[in-house]
Amino acid sequence: MTEPERENGPTATSYTVTVGEAFVAQHHLTVPGAGPEGRVHSHTFEAEATFRGPALGERGYLLDIDAATEALSTVVDRYRDETLNDHLEGNPSCERLAAAIHDDLRDALEAPAVEDLVVTVREDETAVVTCAGPF
Repeated sequence: MTEPERENGPTATSYTVTVGEAFVAQHHLTVPGAGPEGRVHSHTFEAEATFRGPALGERGYLLDIDAATEALSTVVDRYRDETLNDHLEGNPSCERLAAAIHDDLRDALEAPAVEDLVVTVREDETAVVTCAGPF
């Protein structure tokens, strides 16, 4: 077995670590014809953050799962029990929420082996959106 095989596994080409957090927040859509969604209402959102990288760090993992979980919880706490309209620019869509969580996680977490971050937000059982980009 070669040295890279011992460090990363015999056929590994990339790794992913996913952590999640549920929270309740309110919003009202601000687009014309929003219908009932134009009134303030709540959702139970589920945010998942998937970190991706091609190799393990010096400690033998992609990133510290406890640190990732704590960072996601801290980021989500900014929106928990809040009205998203007060925190997001423009129409407070689930897509904008996913993008904000993505950007906030990049700023909140140091993980040198991570190259990409995918944030998925589920809005109840109605919709699932994803924001993906470099970490």
